[in-house]
Amino acid sequence: MPLGCATHGYTITDRTGGHVAASGRLTDVSYNRLLNDSSDASVTIGVEGLDCCDELGNIRSWRHWLNIFRNGAFVWSGPIVTATWSRDEVTVNATDLIGLLDRRVVHRQITFARAPLSTIASTLIEDGLRPDDPGHAVTIVAPTVSTGGRTYQAWIGQTADHLRDLAETGLDFTAIGQNILLLPDDYAETIGRLSDDDLPQGLKVTEDGASLATRQVVAADEDTGYVGVAGGINDYYGLLEIYTEQNTLKTLSDADQAAQAKLDGSLNVPVFIDTQDVTLSPTAPVIIEQLVPGWCVDITSGQTCREITQRMKITGLAVSENGEAERIVLQVSALGDDLVVT
Repeated sequence: MPLGCATHGYTITDRTGGHVAASGRLTDVSYNRLLNDSSDASVTIGVEGLDCCDELGNIRSWRHWLNIFRNGAFVWSGPIVTATWSRDEVTVNATDLIGLLDRRVVHRQITFARAPLSTIASTLIEDGLRPDDPGHAVTIVAPTVSTGGRTYQAWIGQTADHLRDLAETGLDFTAIGQNILLLPDDYAETIGRLSDDDLPQGLKVTEDGASLATRQVVAADEDTGYVGVAGGINDYYGLLEIYTEQNTLKTLSDADQAAQAKLDGSLNVPVFIDTQDVTLSPTAPVIIEQLVPGWCVDITSGQTCREITQRMKITGLAVSENGEAERIVLQVSALGDDLVVT
């Protein structure tokens, strides 16, 4: 089934589920999906009549949720952060569940001697949302091979920041509506194949070694003095070292394992297909529901001097429509651990 062309609709609901607004003319919409971070959305609504104005005037930040639909199918949801009223239109900006976890902290001491990162992440999410849960689900798409010991103190640190720390050591996460997906960072399930025909504006093949590291050094809690090290000199690239600190690590074993997980994530082929400014064709053989960060897509490009066929991890999706045309941009990064580029 091709991606197709689409129009969007919206509703605004109360945090308890009641209806707030759905009237007015949607003149502009944009939303994204991001890997290991919060996503956001924005809609501009034309005011049509007094009843519509009264309805839109009731919108309140954090109390109400924005829901977006593409051709009637649900595609995005999250709490409203700002609303701006002008004479003939209202603009609403919202964040997703990860953005809500940016406003939550750890509520009790949580200690793991050794557990899969997906289990640690799920526990953090449940703790962060439990005191005032807007309704959510956590789906472990596949178990994480990486394990670790972690200690989180009550009231210390934003929950989403703890999730981002875990994402540096072998875990991926993303929010789709009220469902938070957890999966290993080497998850290679593909949704299909794209070629130059599916990217009619053309694309760029870029070699970028900015994130490449052959040795990772991770310092645990400074009170322990432990430092984990993984990797060394590579025959092809030589020595590239990165140092980070993670104060939730309490043992040398945890620091070593975190360093190894970070090394696995940084030993990526530094050649990738840059689609950041390229719109997918409506005939592309994918559907919007499949374009979820963390999954992969195979891309073949033969229109540049650097011909390439590569499995790419989806790291972001940006969708916009201004009432006339829809634009869908897919953001991807390399997947693989073969450092020698041919």
